[in-house]
Amino acid sequence: MAVTLTTPNTLLGLYQPKGDTAKLVSNLVTVVLGTLLITICAKISVPVWPVPISMGSFAIAAIAAAFGLRIGVATVALYLLEGAFGLPVFISGGGLAYMAGPTGGFLIGYPLMAAIIGWAADRGASGKPIALFGAMIVGNVVLYALGFTWLLTMSGQAGWIDQNNVVASAFAGAVQPFIVWDILKMALAALTVTGAWTLIAKR
Repeated sequence: MAVTLTTPNTLLGLYQPKGDTAKLVSNLVTVVLGTLLITICAKISVPVWPVPISMGSFAIAAIAAAFGLRIGVATVALYLLEGAFGLPVFISGGGLAYMAGPTGGFLIGYPLMAAIIGWAADRGASGKPIALFGAMIVGNVVLYALGFTWLLTMSGQAGWIDQNNVVASAFAGAVQPFIVWDILKMALAALTVTGAWTLIAKR
């Protein structure tokens, strides 16, 4: 376990090579490729202001569900680090200035979302669609809370916040546009992972 970041209850855990070095390499490759998947999905977006709707959360949920807590959090951490160093991995660019913008709360919430979903996956949820979907919804609620709180902290200097109704305005920007979309994204992610698990189990 010292050189692996996953468990036998995850898709990656089922295919772990036997050698310690090979395990470590497979884990690192998975993390790097995972950041590429998140980047690609982040670019698939609907330009809603101030926080666009993207497929980034779908990718994070699927990665955490398929590979578990440690791989999920490590992948998101590397993704955020790439963005902090200015790589254009986010919806529209990268850099610390972008991370301090309206989407900052969601970026902060991504590792927590991955941890919640990955924790459930490590305990066998990868093969249970309802349990996995439930964990993804919980992860999304945490994500909403951080995104909403972040917008509230910016309310005094943000032109897109209605200063006469700050709470409702922040809710309209950080939560309301995402609810239906995220339910569909999480359902798709849960079905994708549990479907893959079922196919592997049959083999």
